[in-house]
Formats: sequence, C-alpha cells, structure tokens
Amino acid sequence: MIESLLVANRGEIARRIIRTAKRLGIRTIAVHSEADGDLPFVAEADEAVCVGPADPAQSYRNVEAILAAAKSTGAQAIHPGYGFLSENAEFARTVSASGLVWVGPDADAIAAMGDKINARNLMAAAGVPVAPGTTEPAADLDAAVVAAAEIGYPVMVKAAAGGGGMGMGVATDEAGLRSEYDKVRAFAERMFGDGSVLIERYFPRVRHVEVQILGLADGRVVALGERECSVQRRNQKLVEESPSPAVSPELRERLLAAAVRAGEAVGYRNAGTVECLLVPRERNTEGAAPGAEEFYFLEMNTRLQVEHPVTEYVYGVDLVEEQLRVASGLAPTFDPDALAPRGHAIELRINAEDPKRFLPGPGVISTWNEPTGDGVRVDSGYVAGNTVPRYYDSLMAKLIVSGDDRAEALERARAAVAAFEIGGPKCNLPFFAELLENAEFRSGDYDTGIVGRMR
Repeated sequence: MIESLLVANRGEIARRIIRTAKRLGIRTIAVHSEADGDLPFVAEADEAVCVGPADPAQSYRNVEAILAAAKSTGAQAIHPGYGFLSENAEFARTVSASGLVWVGPDADAIAAMGDKINARNLMAAAGVPVAPGTTEPAADLDAAVVAAAEIGYPVMVKAAAGGGGMGMGVATDEAGLRSEYDKVRAFAERMFGDGSVLIERYFPRVRHVEVQILGLADGRVVALGERECSVQRRNQKLVEESPSPAVSPELRERLLAAAVRAGEAVGYRNAGTVECLLVPRERNTEGAAPGAEEFYFLEMNTRLQVEHPVTEYVYGVDLVEEQLRVASGLAPTFDPDALAPRGHAIELRINAEDPKRFLPGPGVISTWNEPTGDGVRVDSGYVAGNTVPRYYDSLMAKLIVSGDDRAEALERARAAVAAFEIGGPKCNLPFFAELLENAEFRSGDYDTGIVGRMR
C-alpha cells in the first residue's frame, strides 16, 4: 500500500480523501492556497504546504508548485480529487514521469476520453450507444449548419474539450445555431484553450444517469451500479441518488454492461464514471413499445465524482480506499463477482448560492451546525468562522442520506435539511426543502427540466 499521499485539491474532497488515507495509516500532505490556510483539510493533514495565491492558476493548477511540494515532503503518490488538474492528461503523465504514483487512470485514458468527439467515436466502435452527432469537429459555422441539418433540430452545440456542464448551448433552428456556435466556440477557446465544437442531437426531455466503474489492478473493469443525476441547474448537478428510480432491472443490465465495455475500450484503471442520457424510446425510435427506455453515451469522467458517496452507501465500499488499492497494485476489498446494491441513498450539494437564481454568494460562515442521525453523513469543507471564497466552486458540503428504500431516504433527507444550520453566506438549503416536498421529485418520475419547472 502507498505510504504517503499528497492531495492536490481543497475543501470537502481533500478532507474526504485525507480521512480514508489516515484510516489506512497513510501519511497525508495537503496543498493549499493563501486563501485556504485555515480550512479543516489543512489542519487534518499530517503536513501542509502553501502552493500559491488564491488564484487557482497560481496554486491548485500550478503543476510546478504541486510537484515541488511532493518532493519537499517526500510524498509517494498524488491524488487529484475532482476538478482542477484531475482530468489533465499532461499532469498525470508528468506525475508518473517524476516517479510518483498517480491515483487515477493513466494519462492515455484521460486524453482519450477528454476529447468528446474522440470519446464518442471510441464508444461507438466499442458498441456503446451514442446519440446522433458529428464524428469530427465542425470546422466552421457553415460545417455546423450542414451537420445540424443532417442530424435534425434541436441540436446541442458542445465544446469538444469541455466538462462539468460548461461549454454547451441548445439550438432549435439555424438562426439559433449561428448564435450558439459562436458563443460556445469563444467560450471553449477562453476556458479550455481549444475551440473545437461538436454538434449532437438534443433531447428536450431526458434523464441524466451515470454508472460508476472501477478498473481493477488485475485488468478487469467492474460496474458498481448507476446514479440518477437529473436535478440540475445550468447543466450542473444538484442532487444525485442511487439506484435510479427510472432504471428497470433489464435496463440496468444493459446500462452496466455498456459502461464496462466503455472502460475496457480504453484499458481503464481506477475509478471513473460513464455518463449517459436516458431517453423515452417513443421520442426517438418509431414503432418502439410505449414507455420503453433507451440510453446514449454522454461522456466519461476519468476521476472520482462529487457524488461518489451514494454509491459507497448502496454498495458498501469506500471508493477512495479502492482507488488507493488499485494504484498500489492490490486487489479490491470486495468480491467483483458478487456486487449487489442494497437500500437507497441521496446526495444534496450544499452550495453557497442564492436558492432562487443559483448565483454564487460567498462570505464568512457565522453558523455551521450539521445534522446527525441514522443514515446521515455530511462531507463538509468548512466550519464556523471559515470564509467561502469567491475564487472556487461554491460547494460547501454534501449531505448524504440513506435508507432501506427510497421512501425512507427521502424522509431522512427532509429531516436532515431542516436540521442543517448555516449562517452567513447565501445557501441553497431552502431549495432542497422545496424539492423534497415536490410531488414530481417524490414520485421519482422526473427529468432534467424539473428545476426549471419549479422556477
């Protein structure tokens, strides 16, 4: 097993990784910006190194500073968490070339799945369903117009190098396409340094369902069930649950098998997620049985997901421990041939943001009282007295609840939201209180448009 681990991240995910590493007897090293020096993850690590100013480009994305911190502290391995450098193939390659252990998939797998067009083509070749779309970047606006006419409106205009719900626009006709193409291309160049754009069929009423995969040290790829991620604002997730209330046993079998094929196609090792769109088949295939469902590959996230705790509850595993075991060349703690879900889990992302318009609202935390009780877990990045800075994602904590079934999990979620006290920054807890009373959400029959219908 790895003996020392540098966590190249911040907030709740750094704290989460440190917790498991310390349980396993691994020495932990935190890196932090000047803005984060008083956060819990810094104090809880065995060592901590300041790697630069608040600006993430000068700290959490500063490859030279992070590698220098690893060298000065004698770290054996680096865990990137999610966001920042977690899906940067060049960083993964540099870490490995420096003689350090990279806790994640190898750089080639990250690169292969980081380009959405390349990923779509790889998945299609592996027999994973993909939505109608371009097989190469739309070179210019004229090419995008031709492609959209062949695919059929409405279409999604997407940054090929994008991620995290960023760099996307919907066009219902050619005029809309001409507007969205220029906006997405400019955004992609500014944010990702790559203006490549793909055109893909857009389905107005879909569910967002993803599969947790784990590439084991012996070369096998296994699937640890699916997660429902359809409660979103601006294409970014707010709530996740496992198992999905929309997935039948027959569909689950097909979905998980496709996710395993996706991992095998790129020789995947470590934790990853295959994200899919779940579409009522009568909306996309003539003559299909009413109510039947079909799914399409969306993208693969080559890292640990924010929502991994719901899978941990339902499958009884610690995914960070499994990541560390794979990186150490060890077998998993579970029997890969006997994976079976048990119960139901729901995660709510507690953000420092306006609960109506979802605009960021950083500030000093005056009150922080977390709920407790059976089936309640809080993965938090802050405590009272800390400041939620404006430089990073607004996520403050994740509230995870579990129960023997969805009904019990929902009731525990309602009680936990009511008991969670946060004072100071704006907070989206009131939104979750509203959502948990919403008839559509409580029925389980909802899609990615649910937040818009609530507003």
